[in-house]
Parts: sequence; structure tokens; C-alpha cells
Amino acid sequence: MDQLIQLVETAQQRNDLPEIHPGDTVRMQLKVIEGEKERLQAFEGVVISERGAGASKTVTVRKISSGIGVERIIPLNSPNIESIKVLKNGKTRRAKLFYLRKRTGKAALKVKERKMVTS
Repeated sequence: MDQLIQLVETAQQRNDLPEIHPGDTVRMQLKVIEGEKERLQAFEGVVISERGAGASKTVTVRKISSGIGVERIIPLNSPNIESIKVLKNGKTRRAKLFYLRKRTGKAALKVKERKMVTS
């Protein structure tokens, strides 16, 4: 039974999205349906947490909009995600960045950038 659940989960997972971690600044293109019309809406912010695994994996993305913090919990395997682009790779020492909620202004978006080593 456990193998059957694993088989169904792997069939539902998306492989076209990049790997993201807490601290990364990402821009997600999300499909929004308003009445009969469908459009793409960008949501750009810092990933503050990851949760779950496999088909039920979600990420919490936080952005500052007009001085107000906006968080969105997004299932990574959702068909409403058109694309995810990693703008900056963040270097963090913890898995959950909830301390960013208390910060305002530029400090709310400050996460050290991780240098990518290419050889």
C-alpha cells in the first residue's frame, strides 16, 4: 500500500521548477482567474519557509507591498504556477526565517547572498 501511495505522489510531482530554499528571492508567475478571464500575476518575495515533502510540499513567500508585509503559502505542485525564477540565492543559518516578520523597510528583505561556486 505504501508503494502505491509513493507511485501516485511521484506521478503528480512537477519536475520543471527550479530548486528553492529559505532565503532565496523568487519571482513566481501565478495564474489568476477573474470571472471568465485568466491572466498571469507576478509575486516576488523572499522564501521564509518550506514545509512538507513530495506532492504536498509548500513554500511561504513574503513580500513588502506599500510598507505592509504580505505572505502567501504556495503549493509547489500546483497547476496554477506558470513559472518560478530564482533572482537571488540567500545564505541562511536556519530553516525558518520568521524573524523577518518583525523587520520593516529594507531590513525586511536583507538576507546575505550565497556565492555559487562553478568549477
